Amino acid sequence: MRYAVYWDELASEVRRCTWFYKGDKDNKYVPYSESFSQQLEETYMLAVTLDEWKKKLESPNREIIILHNPKLMVHYHLVARSDEWGSIPAEQGRPRTVKRGVENISVDIPCGEPLQIDHLVFVVHGIGPACDLRFRSIVQCVNDFRGVSLNLLQTHFKKAQEQQQIGRVEFLPVNWHSPLHSTGVDVDLRRITLPSINRLRHFTNDTILDVFFYNSPTYCQTIVDTVASEMNRIYKLFLQRNPNFKGGVSIAGHSLGSLILFDLLTNQKDPLEENDSEKVIPRVVLDQGDTLDLEEDLKKLQLSEFCNLFKKEKIDKAALALCTERDLQEMGIPLGPRKKILNYFKNGENIQSVNKQNQQSALGGNLPVLSEKSKDCNSTGGAGNEEYLDISIGQASVKYPRLIYKPDIFFAFGSPIGMFLTVRGLKRIDPNYKLPTCKGFFNIYHPFDPVAYRIEPMVVPGVEFEPMLIPHHKGRKRMHLELREGLTRMSMDLKNNVLSSLRMAWKSFTRAPYPALQATEAAAADETEPEPEAVPEKPSDVQAGDSPVADKEEAASINVGMLNGGQRIDYVLQEKPIESFNEYLFALQSHLCYWESEDTVLLVLKEIYQTQGIFLDQPTQ
Repeated sequence: MRYAVYWDELASEVRRCTWFYKGDKDNKYVPYSESFSQQLEETYMLAVTLDEWKKKLESPNREIIILHNPKLMVHYHLVARSDEWGSIPAEQGRPRTVKRGVENISVDIPCGEPLQIDHLVFVVHGIGPACDLRFRSIVQCVNDFRGVSLNLLQTHFKKAQEQQQIGRVEFLPVNWHSPLHSTGVDVDLRRITLPSINRLRHFTNDTILDVFFYNSPTYCQTIVDTVASEMNRIYKLFLQRNPNFKGGVSIAGHSLGSLILFDLLTNQKDPLEENDSEKVIPRVVLDQGDTLDLEEDLKKLQLSEFCNLFKKEKIDKAALALCTERDLQEMGIPLGPRKKILNYFKNGENIQSVNKQNQQSALGGNLPVLSEKSKDCNSTGGAGNEEYLDISIGQASVKYPRLIYKPDIFFAFGSPIGMFLTVRGLKRIDPNYKLPTCKGFFNIYHPFDPVAYRIEPMVVPGVEFEPMLIPHHKGRKRMHLELREGLTRMSMDLKNNVLSSLRMAWKSFTRAPYPALQATEAAAADETEPEPEAVPEKPSDVQAGDSPVADKEEAASINVGMLNGGQRIDYVLQEKPIESFNEYLFALQSHLCYWESEDTVLLVLKEIYQTQGIFLDQPTQ
């Protein structure tokens, strides 16, 4: 039997295969059970030894196998034949071929995986229990992803493998759907669900409602707790089973899973930055002349008994102004004093504004920037600048748990992060912002994916530019894309040439008539006039032809902030030729295509191994 280690799965049988029969629907050979294979082997050896054939055996499901000779052995279906006396079983039906041994059988036995693990990647699924059009679970889809990565390592990192510089990347699934729906919410939903269109309603409750669950503070807390605790648990278990592991960790999320991971990462805190902020913020407060003492405020509120508690937790006025009711409750402060403190600091607008300035100056704007109000709504005079407030972009009522490791890279597949940030009111992301504990962020999507949104326009809102095109895993672009670009370039050149000719003809028609006495001067003017006009026309044609290349270079070098360490963030896959015929027809499939996409897996491997100084093999021409 085979048992899963890192996820929940029913045990599966490992079978020693010696006897096979051909299946009904295809020509693949299916192995018999070990016990019945042993009976077949004993009968076969007896027939060979005694040279007595035409042996009959009955299978466990009461079907007949006849051994005619060593080269002809068949398996008959039992088909019921009716007569006036009832049903009589007969040896009828289409016979199946029976074979001994695996010779001349195309059995796909996968090779073992390399023992050396260079990097660990946690993969979080999106909405629903199924992750592709075949309704497979996240475990099966990640198995495919892992298999594609092993094949690409052999083809694109062959030199590094021969030099034993690399082993493999381990991909492990993280499931949050099952724990969420085991909380009893399905029973509550079943009571209020209408009986009509039962299958559609069940699909909605089991899949689409996950989006609404994540927007609910109660169930959002359950989801983020499950994802973080599961990744921490698997990471500890992985280290126990691989004590010599020295590689890094990355995380990947598909669809809603990428948003869950993004919210988790934006609410992580680097211990070094925490220590620095604790040292810097009090110094800034003193520089700005905040001489009010927390103890005096507590005396005014008749809450002096909590002074020692705040000192123990190292909470000053600036920190207390940022505390929520849940924070005070966790400190053990009763309900009445909590309400007094919160009401006092809520009304202290000057204290809050000073604290915001202290935070912004101390942390250097290392948070996403949200434009809360426009200058027309909240300005009282001639202030021309918009007011931006640094906030945490997760849900305010959710307490985000800590991860016990720092991810190297965050990969988002078909991600709606940009849409959710916009809906939450985030106008733009500060170019200086970066994830507190993660250096890299790649937003990977299919061009027809209806759920995917871009990130870079939120960082650079005033510039229009294309995303980075992910190269095909076999090199260069897909042929239909090259043809499309070539035809576009030809049409532009043709258009420019026609317009240039029409412009010249129009000038010749609209030229003012010359008197007969000045014919010689007119002729001289005709000879000299086209020269200055022809000179600018040629370079304009050249510029028109070279503009796509210039645009690509400009797009590649554009500054998209520090969210991905200064590198580009949005990466788009190349659609297949058949997908380009009707993008609506392949929209759903394009959202679920990442698990078996060689281009996606190759980009993930390339970025992971680049952090270790290992690069792709140069493609052979």
